[in-house]
Amino acid sequence: MYKILDVNEWNRKDHFEFFGQFDHPYFDICCHVDCTGAYQQAKDEGVSFFQLYLYYSLQAANEIIPFRYRIKDGQVLVYDKVNASPTISRGDGTFGFGYIDFHEDKEAFFTASAEEIQRVQNSRGLVPAVSGENVIHYSSLPWINFTAISHARHSLFRDSIPKISFGKVAEEKGRMLMPLSVSVHHGLMDGYHVSQYIDRFGELLNQV
Repeated sequence: MYKILDVNEWNRKDHFEFFGQFDHPYFDICCHVDCTGAYQQAKDEGVSFFQLYLYYSLQAANEIIPFRYRIKDGQVLVYDKVNASPTISRGDGTFGFGYIDFHEDKEAFFTASAEEIQRVQNSRGLVPAVSGENVIHYSSLPWINFTAISHARHSLFRDSIPKISFGKVAEEKGRMLMPLSVSVHHGLMDGYHVSQYIDRFGELLNQV
């Protein structure tokens, strides 16, 4: 479900209209997040680190309201909830697209995500997920400790879905750090809002 934002009453109306005219209205921020707590939690509980940080990322994104904004037919929709459309790697070096609903209950999310991961891994081709716009496009590159990243985009297809990527975890001075890339539509949010997401994600990763 969603509601329509009254752009005329929005304090970012000028920003929305200004960046909406750009051919490429996206900006990207890369940083490293401390994931020491979640990394150890996954080991202690014998659960998937990928599923754990994906859960915390979705929790943070749902809390930071601009990550639930989407543009459709010139209007800004505010979704009640956003879910995950991640790339899921297979043993043969390929990947497929998946779709995972966000559940506030962590165990329910783990069950749903485990089923979807298995489904995609047992399939062939891209298996595009019919997920709608109330998703975040996720990708993981656990082989690369990247410092920058770019995404393939269709120049004629204007979407406003955030893209979040994770990289290879590395230890530094006793802490586990993971590369994080956030790509968003500048008409819907600014660096301030991305920083809110990054800070909240970091808190959740280390709340244990």
